[in-house]
Amino acid sequence: MPERKGWMDRLSSRWGVSPGRVVLILLVFACTGFTVLFLKRPIVAYFAGEGEQPVLFTVVYYVLILPVYNVLLLLYGALFGQFSFFWAFEKRFFGRLLGRKRG
Repeated sequence: MPERKGWMDRLSSRWGVSPGRVVLILLVFACTGFTVLFLKRPIVAYFAGEGEQPVLFTVVYYVLILPVYNVLLLLYGALFGQFSFFWAFEKRFFGRLLGRKRG
């Protein structure tokens, strides 16, 4: 019976990095997500007050959070010494988002 790879090994193979770097990369994603989560409450309170959020605000928030998230991803990537991985990740992401073919 062939040996099954664990999730860490699969990510390591997919991303072409060592298992130690996989941990750092996942930590960067986690820090970025938590930062966006913590920033949302004061932003919503400032623009929407204590009441319900207007639909327009929700749409604008989700459109604007994409570039903020990506900048934070690069900042945390640099702090954890993984900037080159995340810079390549961003280029692939925006290439797919904008419909560019790989060259």
